[in-house]
Amino acid sequence: MFGFWPRVRSLLESGMRQQITKAGVLYTAALILIAVLAFASANNLLFLILAAMLSTLLVSGFISRLSLAGLELEFSHPEHISARRRTPGKVVLRNLKWIPSFSIRLTGGERSGIISELYFPSVPGGGMLEEHVDLLFPARGAYQENDFHLSTKFPFGFTDRRATVPLRQEILVYPCIDPTPDFERLLVELSGDVNSHFRGRGHDFYRIRPYVAFESARHVDWKATAHTGDVQVREFAREREPAVAVLLDTEPLPQGDAAFESMVDCCACVVWRFAQHAGKVHFHAQGFQLRVPEDGDVYAILKFLAAVTPSRGRTPPVLQDATGYQVIFSANPGRLEPYGWAAADGAGARLWHPTTS
Repeated sequence: MFGFWPRVRSLLESGMRQQITKAGVLYTAALILIAVLAFASANNLLFLILAAMLSTLLVSGFISRLSLAGLELEFSHPEHISARRRTPGKVVLRNLKWIPSFSIRLTGGERSGIISELYFPSVPGGGMLEEHVDLLFPARGAYQENDFHLSTKFPFGFTDRRATVPLRQEILVYPCIDPTPDFERLLVELSGDVNSHFRGRGHDFYRIRPYVAFESARHVDWKATAHTGDVQVREFAREREPAVAVLLDTEPLPQGDAAFESMVDCCACVVWRFAQHAGKVHFHAQGFQLRVPEDGDVYAILKFLAAVTPSRGRTPPVLQDATGYQVIFSANPGRLEPYGWAAADGAGARLWHPTTS
């Protein structure tokens, strides 16, 4: 029995703040006016009204505290989240008390990812409610302090009582994998360049196309030639599966951190697109290399890109296989030449400066 009341007090006072509303200001002004009139006139009826108003104010404060007390929040999210892309999440609100809570509003803190307010008309005693929410994170990185705010104006709206619920869980947000309109056009051009680079003379049929001077006559398709009236040849894909080599140079950029963030986003977009459609991606950066799918999946690269920071003076990685198509993200491509990387746009390589997109 002696331990019950301290527990109730701790439950009611844990991390709560209140802000008086307009209705509360008007009610307080009316209460002060009644108090002045009651003491000035010594009228018993006014004293009864004053007592009723004071008790109403006290009961309102107690009930609003009780509504927020004993509430437990659970927040779940997908494993893979990309910046600036809406992602579904779920919020579970549990009421650990035996009495219900009413008119509960839930809002997310600045780094919680929740972009809308949730409203629970009532949470039954000992029960729980589930709500699906949209998550949107503005930038990549690790979000470690996810604060949520519970508030209520119940029962009379005199105060807006609030309680902060910190959830200490880390959310790793990948760079944005959705291309900007300008970068979308460049990405289409890059896809065409890669397809052209990997056309060859293997055994798998690729397409029929017009004859180009000095090509071997053994690949001429005579039926297509007779049908069109122009010489047509058969084109075959290379025997080895194409691999796109992507390099992110983490040397700090003269344009600043914003340019580096833009370059990381473009790099993530390219890695994601070619991992989904081209098959093999060999990713290179200072201190990190990964081949997809041999060494892992594309999410391992995105996790690295989520946390990568500019680093000065680190040696660029050496390109081991120069037969693949190269996509290079760097502000200083000249220093990459000794390591096997192309220094400028050309056959089998595409260089992206931070200002390209």
